[in-house]
Amino acid sequence: DVKGRLAAFGRDRSSLKVLPGIVPYVGASRAEAKVKQNRLDALIEPALGLSVLSALIGNVDLSGHDLDGPLPELPPSNNSQSRQALFVAAARRDNLTIRQLYQRACTANGHRTIVGTPKDIADDLEKWHRAGAADGFVLIPAWLPGGLEDFIEQVVPILQKRGLFRTAYEGSTLRENLGLPRPAFRQHQDQ
Repeated sequence: DVKGRLAAFGRDRSSLKVLPGIVPYVGASRAEAKVKQNRLDALIEPALGLSVLSALIGNVDLSGHDLDGPLPELPPSNNSQSRQALFVAAARRDNLTIRQLYQRACTANGHRTIVGTPKDIADDLEKWHRAGAADGFVLIPAWLPGGLEDFIEQVVPILQKRGLFRTAYEGSTLRENLGLPRPAFRQHQDQ
């Protein structure tokens, strides 16, 4: 939809790249990947979790609510309206408790979490890419260096084999490597 609007502004669809953030948990099995996610989630101190979630949903104080209960109705906020809507929608759609919601907030900050085998994750990313929903992804490892190493060593080779991940960089700048042209120089007009 966003790319479809570009023509009205004299821009080509290829001049915009959509790169959603993803938080992958890679395991030899889906169960192993889920164990990794659960271990990290269990390390989140409730006070910190509530603080992070509160900031993302418009500074709403949730400290008086049951952590294992549902997210209460939230007052409208002038802060972080899109993030608040994102977290409220996730809580309602996935029937999440406040604890589960702050776990998502602390590890993924509202970005997409993918839990599975290297093939599961590669399949998921390929599906999004082929459907035109993403031109690439911003990798947000849940922990360093292990989360990053798991992705690089196990998922990247699958993506490279499928022709979905480069094996070398052609340019020397991010713009060049994303296939974006250098914008024309526009002289500033003083008023």
